[in-house]
Amino acid sequence: MKKVSPVALNALEAALTHIYWYKKNLRTFLTNCLDDPAVLSRLDWDAYKRDIVSQLVTHLAGRQSDRLPDLLRLMEETARFDDFSHLEVLDDGEEKAARARTTVAALKKHVAGHLELIEEQRKVKERRDKARHNRQRQRATQEQLEELRTNYVDLVSMTEQKRGYALENLMNGVFDVFDLDPKRSFRIKGEQIDGAFSFDGTDYLFEARWRQEATPRKELDIFGEKIRRKLKNTLGLFLSINGFTDEGVEAYSNQGSRMILTDGSDLMAVLEDRIPLDRLLLLKRRRAAQKGEVYVPYASLLN
Repeated sequence: MKKVSPVALNALEAALTHIYWYKKNLRTFLTNCLDDPAVLSRLDWDAYKRDIVSQLVTHLAGRQSDRLPDLLRLMEETARFDDFSHLEVLDDGEEKAARARTTVAALKKHVAGHLELIEEQRKVKERRDKARHNRQRQRATQEQLEELRTNYVDLVSMTEQKRGYALENLMNGVFDVFDLDPKRSFRIKGEQIDGAFSFDGTDYLFEARWRQEATPRKELDIFGEKIRRKLKNTLGLFLSINGFTDEGVEAYSNQGSRMILTDGSDLMAVLEDRIPLDRLLLLKRRRAAQKGEVYVPYASLLN
């Protein structure tokens, strides 16, 4: 592993010692520079300023396997120091400021020689931050899906009419989890649209049914007509918890349909975090485009 050179460490010590006269100002500067300011509590702040700086640099330099980002950031920020007016107002201020400028200038030369290492560590930090963000987002998504899954189970005890409205609301929550920009149900020119969302640059109309029987062809015909009256690149997603009749599926398969069909097993796979909704939509749309199959269960898609 590449390390900061001993000469550069000495230059850092010298610059840190002279850029501030008062220890409290130095401590504030260090707190803002370090990702983990708790390291400052290890230092003896009753000691002389030079000794405090030496303790800090020695601590960071001896643990470069995990403290290298802090050490490099401290070098960068100290080398950027260009305002010495706080020193100039002190006794012998001009001399103190000149000494600080000299030590910072010396450090700058060493920072230039470590630019490759600094950039490498910056990229490492970006990757770590991105991975941490993804983990946090994944946990948040799992928690939201768990709540939606609980709500979905609660719908079973509702009457058919109430359950239909509740299913629309639940699906808006699912679309929102996967950043699909959902729009709630609306009415235009006498026709009712259960909802809409956007995915991969395409607008989708959404229809939802939860009845005891499978959804018949006539329901698909009505939804298909709604899609037909929209722009040509508009697609439709029809969710029927208990599936569709064979007649309806056959009528819209291999016909250049702009409709994708999904059922309760697909929805449960999403709510149980077995497949992200956007991934499921992509697989279903691809199967419909390549083979004309508008209704393919989740398990078959993966196979």
